[in-house]
Amino acid sequence: MTPKAPSAASELRQELGRLAREVLPGGRRTLDRLLPVFAGYAGGSAAVYLRGERGLRREAKHGSGSFPDLLDAPLACSLEFDGGALAWEPPPAVEELPSEAYALGLAIAAAAREVQLVHRLRIQDFETKTRGVQLEALYDVGLAIASTLDFERLREEILMRAVSLLDARRAALYLRSGDELRLEGVFGGEAAPRLGIDDEEVAELLSGVPRPNCRALPGAQHLFGVPIVSDGQSKGILVVGDKESRRGVGPFRPEDKRTLELLANQAAIALENAELHRESLEKERLEREVELASQIQRQILPKGAPEVAGYDLAGWYRPARYIGGDYYDFFRLSDDHLALVVADVSGKGVPAALLVSTLHSSLRLLTEREEISPQLFERLNRHVLESSLANKFITLFFAVLDEPSGELTYVNAGHNPALVVRAGGGVEELGAGGLPIGLLADATFRVEKVQLAPGDLICLYSDGITEAASPADEEFGLERLARLLADERGGGLGAVVTAIDRAVVEFAAERPQMDDQTLVLLARNGS
Repeated sequence: MTPKAPSAASELRQELGRLAREVLPGGRRTLDRLLPVFAGYAGGSAAVYLRGERGLRREAKHGSGSFPDLLDAPLACSLEFDGGALAWEPPPAVEELPSEAYALGLAIAAAAREVQLVHRLRIQDFETKTRGVQLEALYDVGLAIASTLDFERLREEILMRAVSLLDARRAALYLRSGDELRLEGVFGGEAAPRLGIDDEEVAELLSGVPRPNCRALPGAQHLFGVPIVSDGQSKGILVVGDKESRRGVGPFRPEDKRTLELLANQAAIALENAELHRESLEKERLEREVELASQIQRQILPKGAPEVAGYDLAGWYRPARYIGGDYYDFFRLSDDHLALVVADVSGKGVPAALLVSTLHSSLRLLTEREEISPQLFERLNRHVLESSLANKFITLFFAVLDEPSGELTYVNAGHNPALVVRAGGGVEELGAGGLPIGLLADATFRVEKVQLAPGDLICLYSDGITEAASPADEEFGLERLARLLADERGGGLGAVVTAIDRAVVEFAAERPQMDDQTLVLLARNGS
């Protein structure tokens, strides 16, 4: 194509005047009307490119020229302007466009800039409306997750809301457990089960520039995370990956981080509420178990002392907690043989109560079938070992009274020495004849005997009495107990129990009771 004749300049001015009257200003209309005119000067083909996220994108074209949809850089025959470029394909004979064409190109550039501005205003308007929708959605999300107290359901709700709000394909929720982040839920793929709280990978994730193939969401092309914080303390992180759009998977926008942060703030509150609710339910469950264990223990303990011809018998028990680890009992083996038991289970609470129940049933079953012997207690020892935890054991004083003769056959398995207060005032200690029950598999036990004469008294007790401490950390001790037994025995066993109870409480003053306190007293009548 050859350059236009000089007379064409006047025609161009006329055409520009008409266009100015008809379509200026008006970005898109102006661009569509001016581009063909410019193409006539440039050899028949021209295109306008506007800069976007992925580079120079073709906005308009006239003619059959080969103009790609996207440009990495402006073409050789082009006019650059702020935000884009005007490109043309001149004929071989034309080396430079006439000045009128360049003037026309400036008008096209102005129209293109207006088109680009309209595009941006539309995008901003869309983003503003989208942001409003997101904020409304966040409000709905807050109501939804705040009303969810079930921890499992809440985790799923947080993940689904994160994916929905940010148009993400994937999401993961990590909560802090000690020095690591533990995966609590994942949507749309796999995730590492654990992340170190101080790992560089986690710091990069929260900064918005994670390393390739981050373990939080392996294989995700685009991802970032935000912290979950409650009361100034880190509780975990919320991660999203691969934002979906009409063009496929792409990066997240800067405002997406703020949206996810708002969601994480609401999630932190909801998780805290769910945790408190779960703790409350667990506390209720434990209280029910404790109440049940306490009921079982109350059923096990004697309701009162049986009548024993020629003897006085009393039992007393005060637990340090709602459920104690001490145990006492008296039951008949025959018409003239009475069994007496005091035991102390290591530990307190429900586990101790369960072991007390095991001891109670085992003793009664074994003594119904077998004579009192070392072998009986070896069997009891093996049974307790097999049915209890490794760190649980029982100190036990078990005695059988032959009522007509006053002979007491006993086994002391690692328990406190029983005290025999003689009618003449002397005090004897019945020391251990073996290890505590359930301590060692090959433990052996020694059966011994003691004679109770008329006027004698025997006291079985637990260390909660002798080891009760004063404010000065002095123990109540065996001597005080023996002296009380000797001094108060004349008033009957009820007076002895009352005196010991009062003395221990006064000795400890305001200090709390640290251990269970148990007494079994047997006195032979006569002088």
